[in-house]
Amino acid sequence: MNTGQNTRIVAIIQARMGSTRLPGKVLKDLAGEPLLARVVSRTMRASRINGVVVATTRDANDDDIVDLCQERGWRSFRGSEEDVLDRYYQAALASEADILARITSDCPLVEPEIIDRVTNELLSYYPEVDFVGNTLTRTFPRGLDVEVMTFKALERAWREDRNTAWREHVTPYIYRHPDKFRIRNVANDVDYSPMRWTVDTIEDLTFVRKIYGHFQSDTFTWREVLRLLEVHPEWLEINRDVQQKVVP
Repeated sequence: MNTGQNTRIVAIIQARMGSTRLPGKVLKDLAGEPLLARVVSRTMRASRINGVVVATTRDANDDDIVDLCQERGWRSFRGSEEDVLDRYYQAALASEADILARITSDCPLVEPEIIDRVTNELLSYYPEVDFVGNTLTRTFPRGLDVEVMTFKALERAWREDRNTAWREHVTPYIYRHPDKFRIRNVANDVDYSPMRWTVDTIEDLTFVRKIYGHFQSDTFTWREVLRLLEVHPEWLEINRDVQQKVVP
């Protein structure tokens, strides 16, 4: 196994205020903190991560995100609003990372343990593997999504991808070209994929507020959330009917 001791691993959290179904969701209150702060805090606790960058846009609407980053001492980067692949690549380039962990800002339950697990899977085969995710075959709750890739793979996608719809979602060019990239999936022993732990609607926000309202911090683990939901299975009904947007 490549331990990654000399390998710089950076988590890039893409965030913007624009949202079709829940505008401004990344700064919505979540137990006294902005939702984005919960995502950053949980991501920073992953032991394999050397740095975290919030990648937002140059749009004036995202000034509040940059202000929050400056206030909290987080590193931020501003790039294209529509070409998220370019924004992500430019942020990765600026951070001088060898390996990138892609996290999205609408996942306030993102799990440090899972970030480490997916990262370790790539490190186990590095540099023979280009991309590892836990979403290629879903077994984790939606909202614990982690994609880890080499900078070289990201750079190749940035250079070759001509599909504007794919570029909005950063990684489709990679995982849809197994002939060009060496890819692995991380699966859980139990399939929890029907659970929805991400935030894209008011119902989703209501659900995660139930979780945070119980713990009153962001230091809980995803396994503790599973146990809590065994006690309160009715909470899963709050956003059960929300339809996930499909990547083109």
